[in-house]
Amino acid sequence: MKVRFLICSLFLISCLGLKAQENFSAAVNFKTEPTEKVNFSETNIAVFYQKKLGAKSKITNTLEYSNLKVNYELNPYDFYADQDKFNQIQNKFEYSSEITEKTKWQLSIIPTANFQNKLDFSDVTVLGSLEISHQIGSKLNVIVGVGRTSIFGAPKFTPIVAFDYKMNEKTNFRIGFPDSKISYSNNDRNKFSLTNSFNGNFYRLDEISNTENNAEKAILSQMTSALEYERNVGGNWFLNFKAGYDFNKKYNLLDSSDHEVYDYNIGNGYVLGIGIKYKQ
Repeated sequence: MKVRFLICSLFLISCLGLKAQENFSAAVNFKTEPTEKVNFSETNIAVFYQKKLGAKSKITNTLEYSNLKVNYELNPYDFYADQDKFNQIQNKFEYSSEITEKTKWQLSIIPTANFQNKLDFSDVTVLGSLEISHQIGSKLNVIVGVGRTSIFGAPKFTPIVAFDYKMNEKTNFRIGFPDSKISYSNNDRNKFSLTNSFNGNFYRLDEISNTENNAEKAILSQMTSALEYERNVGGNWFLNFKAGYDFNKKYNLLDSSDHEVYDYNIGNGYVLGIGIKYKQ
């Protein structure tokens, strides 16, 4: 009980400042990703707030809970049958500040607990990133940095680079790694986006497999290209829709040294998502 209380405190500590928030949003998203051998369905709940600290600095915080369900249509290995549900609790805290009028830096700290059913300290991992952005002219912004991320499944240090270009008041481009995006808004209520992102996750298993493989962690990764649409349906409420395809999709099991011990060979597949968001 004490362990659960301390872990929850780690993720909820940022909520103490909610009364002083400047921007707030809450969202619920549903996503399905079927493949040839395994079908994935995920539910995500997120709460976000942002607060300025004077004229040059601000903080943002996003608290998320995700539940991933896995349906094994073809699974001849009964000792993996219990790996049908994974959970994640994640808190992303960001601090950004101006170095000069055109140059800014941003630090993010992301404690995340990825587990099956039993939440423990061993499930907690700290991710994060450090980025520096520089404005070139009135339309181009260059971003470089490094992060400890899970975009390839297991946590690793990865580079971050992006070029943000504002073509006009309606159209914006971001070309970079791990995320690229083209967005267009024809009015205040509609926003269309074409995205490409490298993304992944990992989950610690409750029980080590009793086979010679000794799997301790499940990892997923893919590159996703998608078309997204967000619609303001009235007031502060927004609906969003997503349709795309996962390339180079992987679902593997790792041992304690992060060596691959089993590959599900699930193949690629499409992704469909729908969500609702409240923003103020």
